[in-house]
Amino acid sequence: MSTSARPTLINRFLGHVERAGNALPHPATLFVALAGLVVLVSWLCHSLGVTVTNPANGKVVAAVNLLSVEGMQRMILEATRNFLAYPPLGVSLACLLGIGIAEYSGLMGAMLRLVVLKSPAKWVTPMVVFAGVMSNAGSEVGYVLLIPLAAALYHALGRHPFLGLAAAFAGVSGGYSANLLVGSVDVLLAGLSEAAARIVDPAYTVNAMANYYFMAVSTFIVTAVGTWVTERIVAPRLGAYTGAAPREELKPIVAAERRGLWAAAGATVLLTAVVLWGVLPEKGFLVNPKNPDFAASAFMVGLVTFIFLYGLLPGIAYGVAAGTIKSDHDVMAGMNGTMKSMASFIVLSFFAAQFIAYFTWTNLGIITAVSGAELISHLGLQDLPILLMIALVLFAATVNLLISSASAKWALLAPVFVPMFMLLGYTPALVQGAFRVGDSVTNIITPLMSYFPLILTFAHKYDPRAGIGTLIATMLPYSVAFTIAWTLLLVGWIALGLPMGPGAPLELVK
Repeated sequence: MSTSARPTLINRFLGHVERAGNALPHPATLFVALAGLVVLVSWLCHSLGVTVTNPANGKVVAAVNLLSVEGMQRMILEATRNFLAYPPLGVSLACLLGIGIAEYSGLMGAMLRLVVLKSPAKWVTPMVVFAGVMSNAGSEVGYVLLIPLAAALYHALGRHPFLGLAAAFAGVSGGYSANLLVGSVDVLLAGLSEAAARIVDPAYTVNAMANYYFMAVSTFIVTAVGTWVTERIVAPRLGAYTGAAPREELKPIVAAERRGLWAAAGATVLLTAVVLWGVLPEKGFLVNPKNPDFAASAFMVGLVTFIFLYGLLPGIAYGVAAGTIKSDHDVMAGMNGTMKSMASFIVLSFFAAQFIAYFTWTNLGIITAVSGAELISHLGLQDLPILLMIALVLFAATVNLLISSASAKWALLAPVFVPMFMLLGYTPALVQGAFRVGDSVTNIITPLMSYFPLILTFAHKYDPRAGIGTLIATMLPYSVAFTIAWTLLLVGWIALGLPMGPGAPLELVK
């Protein structure tokens, strides 16, 4: 990585973080070591009889020993299944097959040049961060599409591509819970909050918009803070890019490219019309007859397929019109080229999948989360709800380093914190909002986040030497800034007594 920044205290600290992280073994080797460590810790915890009571169902959870005969056989027999079930693997490869055609045909390059030539430079960073936050409504689209596109965009602008990657990653993952739209995560968390609330009040309900006001405002806070960190901290530290990755030349759009762009636009409009035809009518072919909500439609549930199509069809249309695709052999060549660039990600995914599976099988994540929740509940802060909310944010942020799934964490923590705060007079909406802040801010600095290996693969395109330390050092300022700003927003929200969402006040009606 190139850096021309002054040796400020922050830059020296981040330099130490980067060197320490990059001194670690290759990421794949690191996951092998972590998997081995989990196996040893599982044996130790099992030998010591470590158990916790899962507050979600009242059942005792014990550490599972993977050094037992049963555990070793499971590791052997389920290795392939772990690999194939690794969430980012199929999603990323399927999406990038289509996106690869858009890149191979020249559509991506032409679009980048068009955006760069038409957009004021000062609006690029806030646009990228905001787009990252909003992409969360589309599930994985931000990870597999926006982040590499932002890196290429900054490279085309003559700026460090890691800067675009970092700004997009900060919005997509660091601002995960913020949005102006209601998404699937709102539905999932509300359901878990409602189940926990009924421990105290069997008739209590929590709707999917319980945090809407707070998260809508958070969208602009995350965008502003992400933009500031990008331009004031990360950009000076990265300096000028001196790598060998080719840069998209900012040449004017020629006639053939203009024809291709119009053809791609036509294909996009046509595909969008088909989607709308499928989701808008009450009995549309993409509507789930058992659950007519848009979030349950085949479009949203099968969004990966549509990301593939939105890359494939406009890419082919552009290539045919511009003359860059002449036969099906060119289409397959584009897909083959994309898969070659993903080879390192596939290798890394195999070992990351084993580690995550072992960590789940051993119950170590549940044990850690429940033990920490019990510790917070016994700190004597029950009469200081704002401090306890801050503690919940920090605890969720810490647990997020170990368990990346928001729903899995909230399933463990909601039965502890929601009833506790209800007995103190505070609504589940407030507790859920505090959890969501902590659940978002450390996504970008934990290698255990399922898409972290994919982001590292994107970084390798511009710097093959980039390691885990490079990515963590680049993203750490965002994580710290988001934690501070978002927690202050929460504290101010509580102090002003603002509702978290429609029909979701801070305090229970007495």
